[in-house]
Amino acid sequence: MAFSFFKKSPALPLRDETEGQQRKRFKRLQWSSFIAITLGYSMYYVCRTSLNVVKKPIMDSGTLDAKQLGVISSALLFTYAIGKFVNGFLADHSNIKRFMATGLLVSTVANIVVGILGLISTTQMVVSQTAFFVCFAVMWALNGWSQSMGAPPCVVALSRWYPLSRRGTFYGFWSLSHNLGEFFSFLLVGGLVGLFGWQYGFIGAAIAGVIGFLIIVFMLHDSPESKGLPSVAVLAGEETQQQAETHSIGLSQRAVMKNPYVWVLAFASAFMYVSRYAVNGWGVLFLQETKGFALTTATQVISINALLGIIGTVFSGWLSDVAFRGNRYIPAVAAGLLEVVSLVLFAFGGNSMWVNILSMVLFGIAIGVLICFLGGLMAVDIVPREAAGAALGVVGIASYAAAGLQDIASGLLIDSNKLLVDTIDGVEQYSYNFTPALWFWIAAALLSVLLVCVVWHKAVTSNSKAGK
Repeated sequence: MAFSFFKKSPALPLRDETEGQQRKRFKRLQWSSFIAITLGYSMYYVCRTSLNVVKKPIMDSGTLDAKQLGVISSALLFTYAIGKFVNGFLADHSNIKRFMATGLLVSTVANIVVGILGLISTTQMVVSQTAFFVCFAVMWALNGWSQSMGAPPCVVALSRWYPLSRRGTFYGFWSLSHNLGEFFSFLLVGGLVGLFGWQYGFIGAAIAGVIGFLIIVFMLHDSPESKGLPSVAVLAGEETQQQAETHSIGLSQRAVMKNPYVWVLAFASAFMYVSRYAVNGWGVLFLQETKGFALTTATQVISINALLGIIGTVFSGWLSDVAFRGNRYIPAVAAGLLEVVSLVLFAFGGNSMWVNILSMVLFGIAIGVLICFLGGLMAVDIVPREAAGAALGVVGIASYAAAGLQDIASGLLIDSNKLLVDTIDGVEQYSYNFTPALWFWIAAALLSVLLVCVVWHKAVTSNSKAGK
């Protein structure tokens, strides 16, 4: 019963309508689905990144320490990594509306539970610190799995509703949902935490989840065929109706698993995700501890990278389609180098507000481009349309496993380089040396660029040999 609920909608007979009416209806449904996956996935991000904003208040309250928060963060990322791999393959076969809406609903519940448990543990002392830590970790692991039900159906939707010639452009536009979600999270969650306490950050994230759920349910459509329309490949003239009906999803997915370029791109994305999640997950704490920024100021500075990332994300796909004729390697390498420069500036550029803002502007633009390219588009480009979810799954498991390991490694590096400075009301206060963690983040960014160069060289060599 559960399987049939999530099964891809069957193709309906073509409606009796003129070509003009058909294309007009297709455009309306196409735009509705695009808006749904963009806004819906941005709400996914609010439900995922709520923890990033509240780390310092939780630590200051003595509820949890840096190592425990690192474990909790990694619980989400590890289950997300596995889930993205599994759900990437399942999404190719699924009703993407039901699949995506279910994931966001579960993520919303996880945030509500953590927020309520936090209120109970701090106001009524009914829940012990250990019990809260265990419950938090379990809920965040569940949140990780449900979050993995977000991106794969979005990428499948892009493959089902957009032709190859425009995929890069709209993949880039959709990818701004990452930045919008992070921006909303830092402002909404950060604002609520500042006004009412860290527990209300999770409750605010849950409200955003409900909004996203409703957008997905009312605006996302499974496929053109499920609406009595030809496939996008047929409408775009990429293939005939007979060709479209002979493709095997299973064979296409197996080809993805055997493609070495997909795996190298996956590891390039993995190292990029180390630095990305390091800044978004620990950046606020770094600015507070090392540079003396207040929570509100620190969250605003870090949120700039999410906002400016929109520029890199939106224009990356379009520029690669138009200016570079579909070549993603040139802008990907340039963005990777810009990411390294911005991290060095962020880490060692001093306490000046303008220097830190500039570092986040550059970092945001670079990560915006790389999320679009390394985070999925470059892998999706080299696989059949029917296996778009599988390609994203391979990239996803590598990326988020690395992000999870980063959280544990960063937490250990930060916690092992702390110094006791005071004890207030029985709660020990520490100062933290971030230098070892900072070099770890910068090294990961460099490795990501090198791997992209390796794939670029192999691709050029292969094309040259093919030409001969």
